[in-house]
Amino acid sequence: MRALDGRVIEGFTVVGRGLPVSLREVRSRLPQLIEDIKPSAVICLGLWPGEAAIRLERIGINVVDYEIPDNDGALVNDGAVASNGQEARLATLPLREIEAALLDEGTPARISSTAGTFLCNACLFTVLDVLAARAPQVPAGFIHLPYVPAQVAELIKSMRLEAALEFHQRADIASMELSRIINAVETAIAVTLKVRVRA
Repeated sequence: MRALDGRVIEGFTVVGRGLPVSLREVRSRLPQLIEDIKPSAVICLGLWPGEAAIRLERIGINVVDYEIPDNDGALVNDGAVASNGQEARLATLPLREIEAALLDEGTPARISSTAGTFLCNACLFTVLDVLAARAPQVPAGFIHLPYVPAQVAELIKSMRLEAALEFHQRADIASMELSRIINAVETAIAVTLKVRVRA
C-alpha cells in the first residue's frame, strides 16, 4: 500500500491508505475514505499467514466471528458486519483476468472463496456494501498477500524462543518477496483499470 501510494497506473493515481485492525474503525473509516477519495476502483489488501500465493477473494460475507480480539480488544462471535440483512456480496474485480495476468508473470495466484470471518472479510464486505449503495460501477475486492521472508524469519525465531510447537506443526511458514508482492498488486490495479475502461 505504501509502495504504490502516489504511483500513476493506467492514467490513474493510486491512493494507499491503511486501517487499524479494528472492526469499529473498518465500519467508520472505510465509508469515509470512499466518500473522500471517490475512487475509480478499490483493492483492499491484507495478510493470510501460511499462504504461498496471491489470493484473490471472490466473496465477502456478512459475518464477524473472531478467534482473537481485534486491536480495540473486541472479541465478536456470530456477529454481523452490517445490519442491512444482505448475507454476502461478490467482489466486482476482474478476478479471472487478474489471476491470468499474474500467472503469466510467473507469480503464484489463485481465486479464493473465503476471506475468513475476521477483519479482512469485514473490510471486503464493507467496501462492497458501501459501493453497492453509492457507486455500483466502481470495481472492488480484496487481495490476501503472503508474508514476506523477514516476517517468517521473525515467526521462526519467536517459535524457537517459545518452544511451544515443533516446526512441522506450523502451517504458516510460507513467504513471498516484497518486490513480487508489490508487482502483483500493481498488476491487479492495471488489469482492473483496463477492464473498467473497456466496460
